[in-house]
Amino acid sequence: MELTNKKLNIDEFLKTREEVLKTWSTGEQVKDLNQNINYAASIPKTKNFALILKKAKHDQVTLTQPRAGVALIPDHIELLKFLSEEGEADLLPTTIDSYTRQNRYESCALGIDESRRLGRSMLNGFPVVNHGVNGARQVQESLDKPVQARHGTPDARLMSEIIHAAGWTSNEGGGISYNIPYSKDVPLDKTIKDWQYCDRLAGIYEENGVPINREPFGPLTGTLVPPSMSNAVAIIEALLAAEQGVVHITVGYGQCGNQIQDIAAIKALEQQTDAYLKKYGYDRRVITTVFHQWMGGFPRDEAKAYAAIANASVTAALARVTKIIVKTTHEAFGIPTKEANANGLKCTKMVLNLLADQKVYMSKKLKEQTNIIKEETKCILDAVFEAGKGDLARGVVEAFKRGILDIPFAPSRHNANIILPARDSYGAVRYLDVGNVPLSDELKNYNRYMLEKRGITEKRPVNFQMTVDDIFAISEGRLVGKAKETRK
Repeated sequence: MELTNKKLNIDEFLKTREEVLKTWSTGEQVKDLNQNINYAASIPKTKNFALILKKAKHDQVTLTQPRAGVALIPDHIELLKFLSEEGEADLLPTTIDSYTRQNRYESCALGIDESRRLGRSMLNGFPVVNHGVNGARQVQESLDKPVQARHGTPDARLMSEIIHAAGWTSNEGGGISYNIPYSKDVPLDKTIKDWQYCDRLAGIYEENGVPINREPFGPLTGTLVPPSMSNAVAIIEALLAAEQGVVHITVGYGQCGNQIQDIAAIKALEQQTDAYLKKYGYDRRVITTVFHQWMGGFPRDEAKAYAAIANASVTAALARVTKIIVKTTHEAFGIPTKEANANGLKCTKMVLNLLADQKVYMSKKLKEQTNIIKEETKCILDAVFEAGKGDLARGVVEAFKRGILDIPFAPSRHNANIILPARDSYGAVRYLDVGNVPLSDELKNYNRYMLEKRGITEKRPVNFQMTVDDIFAISEGRLVGKAKETRK
């Protein structure tokens, strides 16, 4: 079937579904789609992710959500309960293990057996496909808050079937954001098709009275991604999801570090997502936002790590995002303890509460940065549509071939990896080398001007070394990387 941004008809969806459910033995458990929908419809509204986010947006409050997942069902339930009660998390995750993300279910089975034998998780997440719908329902029924699957899976079709049949009402990912930053050799047209299936499944639930939230992964590689590039990808994935019938869409953004730029990026993202959806006829969509705390290298010192968490929380509170994904003080070491995870949540919530009644007013600088991000994003999106001759899905594949869409430091061979980002003197992420990204001459000149100002201030050349220094800066206790000879 040729790739196109066209809503899957029910016959082709069901034909594909027969093959998807044969992928692993637990697929047989979710064969009856109507029964799955009826079960999901029975879940209390207080546990529906989409409805909770919609209410939070209406009330202008920011909800907290951690990352968490272990191999065995009882341990996973215990972990999520701890984060809900001790960490005061508003929304609960289930981080899926790496084997499941690559559809290596036999390896998952070995990991589950080894975890039982040793009495501790030997997987870095919850193997939901292996546990099947009954195991996933056990998790959902044991909790009093909504659950979302968070993963990184290029082909999440069977996983999506199982989680939605289990009453999990949110699924993270997309054909771009769960391919280019995560995989090396997976064809982009395949992941777009596979995620069209996931989105169509969510749309079918929605059409039958079960709101399902879909959340493209905003940070991408999480390393110096210019806001206009990550925003463009988020808007594209929102449009692709909407075509398949998705109503509740959460667009995300990963903290870059300059507070004005971050707030501007979130405002631009929400406004442009809404505008593009309406432009292409997708009315009555519910758009919410998620802000990811710093995704790059973290300080090893616990006090400094808390400062990074608190700093991100300030930005989220002032930007009035719908939810924030919370980090821990153990980021520099690996998988956090449940206590460290809960403490990161409590630190974040305290900052959110302190700033709940405060607002950021539209200053001249904030308006300027918002407009710049919007203009850059429009340049990119216009070129993507042109590349696809009006078909967005085809346009995405062609745009990556041409380097119109180009994600910094991505492992995928389908990504040009030509653009280079760097910070200006104020810590805002700019395009050092735009590569083939079709910015206007005015925008190119602006990016260069801001970086040259930094070069003059620091008495250094504007080159790749700036990028290198900026990558390691946060872990060394600063936002803007200093030249080696000037570090102290």
